[in-house]
Amino acid sequence: MISIREQAYGLDVALYNEFTLADFKLFEEALTKRLAEREKPDVLLDLAELKDFTLDMALEELKFVRAHEKDFGLVAIVVTDVWIKLAAHIAGLLAHTRSQYFDTVEEAQAWLEHPVAA
Repeated sequence: MISIREQAYGLDVALYNEFTLADFKLFEEALTKRLAEREKPDVLLDLAELKDFTLDMALEELKFVRAHEKDFGLVAIVVTDVWIKLAAHIAGLLAHTRSQYFDTVEEAQAWLEHPVAA
């Protein structure tokens, strides 16, 4: 299941239980819409309640991210599960996005609202 909210910096996306291809299509649609409204939107991905994802979703996500890797700004990822964190990290390496990992949504939002130069 997916929840998507527009923010001044881009999008807040929360994923619950299983991330499916249908969920990813909603995510892709929201990102594409936000790209038309704002140059290089930032994204907060809250994966704290994510338990699993489907293989077809993962493959579609890789294709989309690789096609749009220069279109997005920062990606803040909230994650607690070590396997989900590993999968997110690998996807980030393949896509060359500027990602940061956080324990809470509040920390992630603060980073997106006031990023510290690396």
